Amino acid sequence: VLNRSQLHCGTSLAEVMTGAANGSNGDSELPFGIRLIEDRKISLETRASLYLRPKIDLSLAKSRVEPIIKEVRARKNKAVAEYAKQFDRATLSPEDLVIDVASTPWPKVDPKVAAALDTAYDNVRRFHEAQKKKQPLRVETMPGVECRRMAVPIEAVGLYVPGGTAVLPSTAYMLATPAKLAGCKEIVLATPPREDGSVVPEVVYAAKRAGATKILKAGGAQAIAALAFGTETCPKVHKITGPGNQYVTAAKMMLQANEEASVSIDMPAGPSEQLCIFDMTSDAAFVVADLLSQAEHGPDSQVVGVLVASPGVDFRSYVGKLRVEFEEQTSKLNRAEITKQALSKSFVIVVETLEAALSFSNSYGPEHLCIQTANPEAYLEGVVNAGSVFVGPYAPESCGDYASGTNHCLPTSGYARQYGGVSTDTYLKYITVQKLTPAGLKRVGPCVETIADVEELEAHRNAVTIRLKKIGRELSLFDKLGAMCTFCSS
Repeated sequence: VLNRSQLHCGTSLAEVMTGAANGSNGDSELPFGIRLIEDRKISLETRASLYLRPKIDLSLAKSRVEPIIKEVRARKNKAVAEYAKQFDRATLSPEDLVIDVASTPWPKVDPKVAAALDTAYDNVRRFHEAQKKKQPLRVETMPGVECRRMAVPIEAVGLYVPGGTAVLPSTAYMLATPAKLAGCKEIVLATPPREDGSVVPEVVYAAKRAGATKILKAGGAQAIAALAFGTETCPKVHKITGPGNQYVTAAKMMLQANEEASVSIDMPAGPSEQLCIFDMTSDAAFVVADLLSQAEHGPDSQVVGVLVASPGVDFRSYVGKLRVEFEEQTSKLNRAEITKQALSKSFVIVVETLEAALSFSNSYGPEHLCIQTANPEAYLEGVVNAGSVFVGPYAPESCGDYASGTNHCLPTSGYARQYGGVSTDTYLKYITVQKLTPAGLKRVGPCVETIADVEELEAHRNAVTIRLKKIGRELSLFDKLGAMCTFCSS
């Protein structure tokens, strides 16, 4: 998940890195505390420990979020407005919390910025529109038994766009575009207000461009609660998507388990991360630039380099190039100190083969996977666990964050093993349909009766039996011939 807000982490990551020290270089060939680890020198246990992320301790966050949820549930807009004053220092009346996007004038945005947002939106729209299913699934499982699956949009969805000190119009169009394409009727975008009570104009521009219907001027747990329960002016939604800090994450998880809220979420969120596979032919400047693009998100971000160097090859000279690039590029960043904190928890591991690189990457399951090797397509074929993959030296990860067309809301913390990123499907639900003819019921009914008997569910069996008594159990000659013709034509 693109998460520029910090998540609280109480973790033993330092212990993990210390555990890998037996296979690391003692004289610190890489700066800012980045570990250099040789895969061949570490145990399998130590290697497995490198797959671990910082543990996200949400217990404290949940204890603080719970009363906020209760207040919003009970006092709705009034509570949300009070929290806007408390947390965002914005004075808003309860009636001014929600903006109707359609009736809101286009905000004044720098023409260059507007053109860039338009291009990014167009690319995201093209890619996500191509994901739409053209025809409903329809299968005749046996003569007279037809099964279908219909894709239906979730009627009302909530999109969380973090704010605070950051300006994140990209998250607005990354979430709203597939929701609009899916056909969601109500698309409520929640984002923290500025101190003057307004919303960042670039976010409003992106929201209008991508098709959001309303903007809720609220952040944090109070925004998630307002979306989940609804208020006097904020519609209740059925699914909430988007990244956030530990309080947003805690609220999403708690409300997903709340029967009264009856809301689902997209995926677990965590600190942003990247793994980059590269070899001795890779441009060290490109490799480091990609790693830094994620390290700058926050002190809890993680970046991992996997250097493929054949046995006997002296990789130290290449590591020296990495060191120079880390030092020079980091010194020029406006978020250099934050970046250095993330790098202090990061490492480069040297492996000997393509297979070893893929094994490590798939076990780690990164949010972003960059492949900058001599033959990146050879690696792509073996990728099993990753949120999004960036192939070749001219596919910087930041293009996926903003404008290539793929979505930047991705699973973190190893959840790429079982989750995919936000897509058009995120905002759809699938309804199955079955239609049986009398002949179809005669064919499948006896199987149903038998299984119902095994499970001792008499009413299930009777629902079939009562019909078969009326229409008879034997297939007519016409039905048998029709089935044969169908079989032959297939």
